[in-house]
Amino acid sequence: MKFPLRSFMLMLSALFLHGCVSGNSTSKIPAVRDFQPERYLGRWYEIARLPHSFEDGMSEVYADYTPGEENRINVVNSGVRDGERRTVHGIAKFKGATDRGELEVSFFRPFWGDYKIFYLADDYSIAMVTGSTDKYLWILSRKPHLPRQQLNSLIELAKLHGFPVDKLIFPQQAETVDDSAAKE
Repeated sequence: MKFPLRSFMLMLSALFLHGCVSGNSTSKIPAVRDFQPERYLGRWYEIARLPHSFEDGMSEVYADYTPGEENRINVVNSGVRDGERRTVHGIAKFKGATDRGELEVSFFRPFWGDYKIFYLADDYSIAMVTGSTDKYLWILSRKPHLPRQQLNSLIELAKLHGFPVDKLIFPQQAETVDDSAAKE
């Protein structure tokens, strides 16, 4: 049975909005400063995430970010569920100044959710992102795998910020990855 994309997007929006009103606020966690949007563009692999039904059973998860119109960023999230690659398109816009890693993202307008980058490696190779509550956490990397010691350090940082790291999911990534879209 195929799950219609429109139904998937409605469910994603409803779940995202529900998360905005439950959980502990992340408002005290500062977004990164001196953010350079053009360096953030490209492909990001999902190394770890907190569980959400819209990502249940997803592996080989990544997101591609490309320049959009009017100071926005195009977002394409992709993952494999039940052997089939699924993709959803969205847009991100800045909540304020473009030199802060604080955006809003929408996969189903008019609904928008917070996207706050609270950790970003100097070389833009690793990022940690949250939403408006501690129910949302993603550890992202430019590569599909991270060394265990580096991952443990990121998990410890997330724990210090109050995220329930014992609930993290580590999606399987493909050993061979087609990153042609990330180079476009």
